Amino acid sequence: MNQDRITRKLRRVRRKIQGSKDAPRLSVFRSSNHIYAQLIDDEKKETILAVSEKKLGKIEGKKLDRSKELGLLLAKEALGKKIKKVIFDRGKYAYKGRVKALAEGAREGGLNF
Repeated sequence: MNQDRITRKLRRVRRKIQGSKDAPRLSVFRSSNHIYAQLIDDEKKETILAVSEKKLGKIEGKKLDRSKELGLLLAKEALGKKIKKVIFDRGKYAYKGRVKALAEGAREGGLNF
């Protein structure tokens, strides 16, 4: 029952957004310990760029701080690939906590959404 509710919520969010080459979709996945982000071109159905906490190395601090650093890293790598505009896809997660910190880090890094 709970899984059906999560799937409906995910479909409702994804129905409204679609990434392209000019503005890829910034998809966020959050587990209990880590957070991952990737830029996806939905037209070609390919991942343009993916980052995780493994790329950050060992950073001490709270999960919130690591999420913000991951957003900054994502923005830096995206700007290196000449991507400035993205469409934010929070998935099934509420826009608060680590998801919000990642988005703020990406904005500070220079991405527009």
